Amino acid sequence: MESLRIGFKGRGGQELAARLDRPKGPVVAYALFAHCFTCSKDVLAVSRIAKNLAEHGIATLRFDFTGLGRSEGDFANETFSSNVEDLVAAADYLRANLEAPKILIGHSLGGAAVLAAAGRIESAKAVATIGAPADPAHVAHLFEKRIADIEANESATVTLMGRSFTVKKSFLDDIAQQKQEERIASLRKALLVMHSPVDTVVGIENAAAIFKAAKHPKSFVSLDDADHLMTKPEDAVYAADVLAAWAGRWAGRKTPEMPEGDIKEGLVVVAESPGFKFRQSIAAGSHPLTADEPKSVGGDDSGPTPYDLLLAGLGACTSMTIRMYAERKGIALEQVRVELRHDKVHVADCEECERGASKMDRITRRIFLAGDLNRQQREKILEIADKCPVHRTLHSKVLVDTEPAD
Repeated sequence: MESLRIGFKGRGGQELAARLDRPKGPVVAYALFAHCFTCSKDVLAVSRIAKNLAEHGIATLRFDFTGLGRSEGDFANETFSSNVEDLVAAADYLRANLEAPKILIGHSLGGAAVLAAAGRIESAKAVATIGAPADPAHVAHLFEKRIADIEANESATVTLMGRSFTVKKSFLDDIAQQKQEERIASLRKALLVMHSPVDTVVGIENAAAIFKAAKHPKSFVSLDDADHLMTKPEDAVYAADVLAAWAGRWAGRKTPEMPEGDIKEGLVVVAESPGFKFRQSIAAGSHPLTADEPKSVGGDDSGPTPYDLLLAGLGACTSMTIRMYAERKGIALEQVRVELRHDKVHVADCEECERGASKMDRITRRIFLAGDLNRQQREKILEIADKCPVHRTLHSKVLVDTEPAD
């Protein structure tokens, strides 16, 4: 798995801190994760679920809502509606820079937020909630002893999860106006409701209300004895495994990168890896390989570059040719190591110089031979190295026929 720090602009122009967890291999689909009320993208349950989803091929963008975690802004000025706007902004970021999200996941109040935002994110095919309240107003019970102060003074300081936050009357007014049941009924997306029957923060009756309001297709999965924040690693892993299996059905897989079945010997197939800028999936017969570009030029450095592969082919052929020659001649060669480098060099005298091509490709090859070899044997082996098939191909006139596939 790769975990990348990124940032994007929220609904109010603030910079929102985010993290993209994606698999090393092909991306099946992109997911957007909304964390719980006053939490952050780095809460253990969120990070564990994102990691496990990546192992199933699902890339997940998790971010801090405005004013929380490492995101800019003042939490006191935020409302449930502004959280929904941040979610839409996150989906817009994915669509513009990678791929529009097909899966929306929300934990606790984040679950209520994805239900509210789903209708505005057209790419979403599936929505999953974890310990979510049926009504955003449910969150008010967390600070019910201070509601009178908030309403009388327009704001008050409340303590949640051991931290102090300022909650304004505008937040209470906003959650009271949400028509969540209508949103759930008109979702028109696959829904998965996950909830623990022993959740003491958001009771199991909320899951029942969400499930009842939703139209099919809908599913419910019990999280058994998990607590609200899923602090036990096994609970987060279980939730992620269920999410991945369920989401795979509704998100749909991309066009296969490689032909199904065995690829004939001698045929090499190269295809782009969805979700990455330069990464290529390679099948050489039955052998999978990866090619990429360095991060310095915008790649992910997940595999050798095309020129690295070219040098590897020459190096491998050189070593194999030397080994066959040594065995045929009974030479006590213990090991061969080949080091290669490619660069462009200026040429003082060449036929192409008059046409403006003043540089040519140069491959530097260093051959290390271990064993009890005399000088004559070493010189002969170096001469044989220049006769390896790939070396000869590079020095010959090569015809490359390019034709469209059906």
